[in-house]
Amino acid sequence: MTTTQPSPTAAGSGSSATEAFRAARSTASGPSGVAPERVSAVLTSLLAGIHETIRSEEVTYDEFQAAKQFLIEVGEGGEWPLLLDVFVEHVVEDVASRTQSCTKGSILGPYYLPGQARLESPATLPQRPDEQGTVLVFSGQVRDTGGNPLPGAEVDIWQADEQGYYSGFAPHLPEGNLRGVVVTDSAGRFEIRTIEPAPYQIPTDGPTGKMIEAAGWHPWRPAHLHLLVSAPGMRTITTQLYFRGGEWLDSDVATATKPELILDPADAGDGTHTVEYDFVLERP
Repeated sequence: MTTTQPSPTAAGSGSSATEAFRAARSTASGPSGVAPERVSAVLTSLLAGIHETIRSEEVTYDEFQAAKQFLIEVGEGGEWPLLLDVFVEHVVEDVASRTQSCTKGSILGPYYLPGQARLESPATLPQRPDEQGTVLVFSGQVRDTGGNPLPGAEVDIWQADEQGYYSGFAPHLPEGNLRGVVVTDSAGRFEIRTIEPAPYQIPTDGPTGKMIEAAGWHPWRPAHLHLLVSAPGMRTITTQLYFRGGEWLDSDVATATKPELILDPADAGDGTHTVEYDFVLERP
């Protein structure tokens, strides 16, 4: 029987997401700074947008002070990764995709953890002996834009369990649960045995949740698989795959769903669901 676990707090999730982000940034290649002219251009445009919103919406001092208090609480609560990933990152990804001819991307989200177990295909994601949920066999091939298979490509996958919790962010889950880096075979193919994840709501006990409630929005994300797909000499794809007919698919709070990223699993006859999805990588 499935038991309901206490929801992770916004502060706890924010702290874990911040640590994971800093760890990933510490291993990132290339210069860490941004050219001053780009800083100036982006900040000038950002501030102009804020100023125009204040004028067009005739923002009052009380509303301005409420916004200031909200931003202070976001910082104190460690929720900047949550706020930016949910409400901003999808637009950055849209801009990046304009010049790309590879598989469609989506947001990274706040729940990525680097350094997961490396698994040869076919693989079963690490999971509890009594892991609940519909078994999903997810397979496909990684190719370049010329159609050539990419053996040794890495499919870094992470997901929520059937109650919507992520390992590393929910204390009751073992480390690395439903996370792994699956390496493609000599034909660039992969097969991953896991379970179908559940939709989940972003943590709502902090300032981000209060903002969502004040705006009358819902806090739910549709069920999805997170993926980072990479190969030597190729641009890494960051994406998410969703499930046709899933709840919240048409009203994702993060506005990150795309028609090209929706899976349509088939029943294998024994209760197991199977689905194929291929990835195309391009050179930088």
